Amino acid sequence: MSTFTIGGATVTRVEETYEANFDAAKFFADWSADAIAPHRAWLDGPHWDPDKGMIKLSVHSWLVKAGGRTILVDACVGNDKERPLRPMWHRMKTPYLDRLAGAGATPEQVDFVMCTHLHNDHVGWNTRLTDGRWVPTFPNARYIFSRRDYDHFKAVDPAKQPGNAAAFKDSVAPVVEAGLADLVPDEHTMDEHLSIIPAPGHTPGTAFIVLQSRGASAVFCGDILHHAIQVHHPEWNSFACEDAVNARRSRRKVLEYCAGNGSLLMPAHFGAPFVCHVDAKGDAFVPRFA
Repeated sequence: MSTFTIGGATVTRVEETYEANFDAAKFFADWSADAIAPHRAWLDGPHWDPDKGMIKLSVHSWLVKAGGRTILVDACVGNDKERPLRPMWHRMKTPYLDRLAGAGATPEQVDFVMCTHLHNDHVGWNTRLTDGRWVPTFPNARYIFSRRDYDHFKAVDPAKQPGNAAAFKDSVAPVVEAGLADLVPDEHTMDEHLSIIPAPGHTPGTAFIVLQSRGASAVFCGDILHHAIQVHHPEWNSFACEDAVNARRSRRKVLEYCAGNGSLLMPAHFGAPFVCHVDAKGDAFVPRFA
């Protein structure tokens, strides 16, 4: 379990899974032996399994304690979810809630759940299966959803995006029906510590969340960057980016933000050590792992 100090705030990684789980060349159309050759020293092992040809992605939440409040950023896949097209996520059984407790919070102690976007691997623990019904996992929390993403996924075609349609039904709609959701505009300030900045492309309502405390800052970027190779190659989109042009634009926006003010980049899926600082190098960027 990794904990980071951001000014007067603490941020702890809560792991759901960490494994080699996607074929690298299918995940990134630009992936090739020549492209990754300069990066093999740091890439092999924590970020890529060369024997399997698969990238290693962590699926985790960030537990933030700031200003007397407890905030969960992104909610992973969840247990018992029907995801047959993603076998590694189908009807999962993980000790995620035990790990959350080890990080310092029970579900009842969470004040806010903030989702960077509403894909199925970011909303799953919003709910849990109880007596055959999906009920909010965090009963005392306000769930912060992008109104733009909410409207988008409410209308998504299940034939085209079955996993995300299912996730909306079992992990988003029950929260709204319970009266626990706040649908916020693209840009939104939570308080003096947390703000939401729009970064569309991966999904229409994708945003990054900025944590600020005592002159220090961190950026929760969700899937604006999936993998550390994209720090070196911000032009690389994953297969899951819905709007290629804006996804590239938003990726560069996040990298410029972090390189410009020293914010710690805290993605949702990077391999160990899971976070990095970002240094500008001409017109490009390099990760400086924390």
